[in-house]
Amino acid sequence: MDVFLSQEDTGLSRSQIKRLIEKGNVQVRGKKAKAGMRLKENDIVILSLPKPQKLEIQPEPIPLTVLYEDSHLIVVEKPAGMVVHPGAGRFSGTLVNALLHHCPDLPGIGGVLRPGIVHRLDKDTSGVLVVAKDHFTHRALSEQFKQHIVRRKYIGIVFGQIPDEGQIDSTIGRHPTYRKKMSTRPRKGREARTHWKVMKRFPDFTLGEFRLETGRTHQIRVHLSSIGHPLLGDPLYGGRKRLASIGPPLLRQGLQKLRRQALHAASLGFVHPVTGENLEFSSPIPADIGEAIGLLEELGKRG
Repeated sequence: MDVFLSQEDTGLSRSQIKRLIEKGNVQVRGKKAKAGMRLKENDIVILSLPKPQKLEIQPEPIPLTVLYEDSHLIVVEKPAGMVVHPGAGRFSGTLVNALLHHCPDLPGIGGVLRPGIVHRLDKDTSGVLVVAKDHFTHRALSEQFKQHIVRRKYIGIVFGQIPDEGQIDSTIGRHPTYRKKMSTRPRKGREARTHWKVMKRFPDFTLGEFRLETGRTHQIRVHLSSIGHPLLGDPLYGGRKRLASIGPPLLRQGLQKLRRQALHAASLGFVHPVTGENLEFSSPIPADIGEAIGLLEELGKRG
């Protein structure tokens, strides 16, 4: 049932269809259908869409740095410190609040609390993010992320010296004890793969480029921590505590000014769902990470 409906031109994703089936919004032979039921020839499938839920999230005139926009999608630069979508009691100041003000037609695309959101960046990770403006684009972009077609590159500063290039293959799931953290050793984890390449080396630190093949919560952060090379400034995965024992006092004090993990989503590439064009967007290294890199370069010159 769910496979059949996902192949029809409903404008809904397979997960959305499954939720509608679970809520009893799909009927076959006069009865509520189940996702796994097999259809017979001449079956008539009735799909009823529920009335749109009232969107409680309010538009806010928060400035946005727009890299690209057309009638189907918008690409923005998310600053560090901004949450992508509402949740856990936070209903203002998010990227979604800003997007609703910028794009009045966004409500209802892909969900009530996450209108238009196809992928996320952590609150304190800056960089490029794409948002869908219609159901077709939302579904198509979501499928590109699912099929690992989207090209995502991050730049980050890690503790220690990592090999020139490599990859990490470790499942990721919720930490069994600390629920705000993720772990590479959960009882039930999902496949995750991160590739890296060294950009520059410093005493005690490495500047790296990281490419995501999958997109799990905190993936780069937890993967790097799992191999003993957490991101500079990362409060959850050891990148802030470890700084206390690294380098000369002046360098340490300078790096402590970075109040977040040193991770930036530097580029994002995907196929435009409507035009078929290959699009690529980039974002320069933000000032706070740039200052940290400058400090490390100065230390390197001093030997």
